[in-house]
Amino acid sequence: MKKVVSILLSLMLCIGCVIFSTGCSKEENDGKYKIGIVQLVEHPALDAATEGFKQAIIDELGADAVEFDFQNAQNDSNTCATIVNQFVSNDVDLIMANATPALQAAAAATDKIPILGTSVTEYGVALEIKDFNGTVGGNICGTSDLAPLDKQSAMITEWCPEAKTVGLLYCSKEANSQYQVDVVKAELEKKGLKATLYPFTDSNDLAQICTNAADNCDVIYVPTDNTVAENTGIIDNICEPKKIPVIAGEEGICSGCGIATLSISYYDLGYTTGKMAVKILKDGADISKMPIEYAEKQTPKFNKQNCEALGITPLEGYTAIEEK
Repeated sequence: MKKVVSILLSLMLCIGCVIFSTGCSKEENDGKYKIGIVQLVEHPALDAATEGFKQAIIDELGADAVEFDFQNAQNDSNTCATIVNQFVSNDVDLIMANATPALQAAAAATDKIPILGTSVTEYGVALEIKDFNGTVGGNICGTSDLAPLDKQSAMITEWCPEAKTVGLLYCSKEANSQYQVDVVKAELEKKGLKATLYPFTDSNDLAQICTNAADNCDVIYVPTDNTVAENTGIIDNICEPKKIPVIAGEEGICSGCGIATLSISYYDLGYTTGKMAVKILKDGADISKMPIEYAEKQTPKFNKQNCEALGITPLEGYTAIEEK
């Protein structure tokens, strides 16, 4: 009998230890939701998306209900992987992956923790999903920063009607950049223009490739591309003296080196992502059934300073980008 009692007591102690250990992380975190944010690199578009994401959650849950762990990967995919693996080890409640390489790293790290992407152009391309239908499934969802590529290609001919050759400048390491330029190239060729791809691998060879494009093309198009966004000064310093106009995929890039863009609000995009996070964490929404959400509107904008430098008259219907 004493033996039975001893065994029962031991079992009770073990159960108590398990209960204590599983509840420990929440107690240590004061009952707050833990959200890991991995951002590929710092530049205005991604920064705005992160800000919007955090603000939406604070607005819905209150600042005291959540703890954010923000990590910047310094534009390095391997660092993204290191960051998300640490998030998994820390058992965060949700991961927000800002930009395609961050999403890819998070997807490789866990199939259990909910992952929300933002500033990702095309999820089917990013995650290699054939016949993508708008819902990733599993533990992944998010928002897309894709502005209509047919309208972007139309901007090139509207702003530069005499152009016959277009250089498509992009980082070859970014899958969604490749997707964008492929679509725009096809659209331009339908219009009878010669469109040439100018891929670069990183900031080290950007100047050389950009110079080549500027020397051989009438106009340059740059998609929504994180490496471009981080290095707009290089492109501007090459293209402006040569009087080569640049049409950009998003406002941050356009303000740095372009003349016109079809812009979305990355803050609003991040805010939408934050509201999705609340649905998952607070309301128990099934992330596997949530479709990818898109920016509600696109605004045609122009860079006043660059237009003046190139002697280009802005088109009607375009709003000047606010100088900062």
